[in-house]
Amino acid sequence: MIETHVLKPTGAALQEAAATLAKGGLVAFPTETVYGLGGDATSDAAVARIFEAKARPGFNPLISHVSDPCAAFMLGDFDARARAVAEAFWPGPMTLVVRRRDNCPISLLASAGLDTLAIRVPAHPLATALLRSVGRPIAAPSANPSGRVSPTTAEHVISGLAGKVSIILDSGPCSVGLESTVLDLSGDIPAILRPGAVTREMIELLLGSVSPAGASTKIAAPGMLKSHYAPSLPMRLNAKTAKEGELFLGFGNISGPTGSETLSVTGDLTEAAARLFALIRFLDRPGATGIAIAPIPEVGLGVAINDRLRRAAAPRA
Repeated sequence: MIETHVLKPTGAALQEAAATLAKGGLVAFPTETVYGLGGDATSDAAVARIFEAKARPGFNPLISHVSDPCAAFMLGDFDARARAVAEAFWPGPMTLVVRRRDNCPISLLASAGLDTLAIRVPAHPLATALLRSVGRPIAAPSANPSGRVSPTTAEHVISGLAGKVSIILDSGPCSVGLESTVLDLSGDIPAILRPGAVTREMIELLLGSVSPAGASTKIAAPGMLKSHYAPSLPMRLNAKTAKEGELFLGFGNISGPTGSETLSVTGDLTEAAARLFALIRFLDRPGATGIAIAPIPEVGLGVAINDRLRRAAAPRA
């Protein structure tokens, strides 16, 4: 166990966090998607600490974060397609999987031994400032125990990783609330490995036909395990109402009994995505037998929401 410090995003806190990362320590910090558990991506020891803190399977790669596209281009092989996607969606909730450059300094442990690299330029101003301050790529999966519900506030990070991370930078709730879209451009056919706020339709406007999420069975990026994002309670999807003992998470006009919560009263998918993980955590409490979830439209951002829900409800390993 190590002492965990929760710091507001002051200049001094940013310098302390950058120094901690440079020395191989772990720092949890906000992005626009979820809070990340950061470690020096070029250090085998730091990356190993991330896996240890999360109890994460070693075959599940990590996303490396950099402050700007130019830094990413130095690490991976960005063809014309990848550069076009980077120009369109960076900084933002888009992760690209590309081939590693021969001299790529990122730890092979972060890539789970693959010859590809998952990389992102986040849009959150604190994440950008931290990455610029430390001056090296930072591997940062979601800051929670592996397979559990992703954190969208500093309090979520504290509940799962207190004593395992040196610093938690607290900048309030994340605006997007779902992990980034992961697009694999390492092969001939672009493939979505994980859906997110950048939708398939948005990508196809730029690249043409793209293989949808679920078409690939290789684990080349985070969030591809069948059971993932799971609360302690079992989850039942596409429920019209709660059964006895269940807590209910509604959407739109579908509501449940007293004690229920709703992702969005108005049926707004953006609001639902931002509230998803926080409300699952809120409902995941003793005394209930499970969590029933109302149907979510399988369109736009709903594709990513349903992906997370299906993985959260999948049989546990």
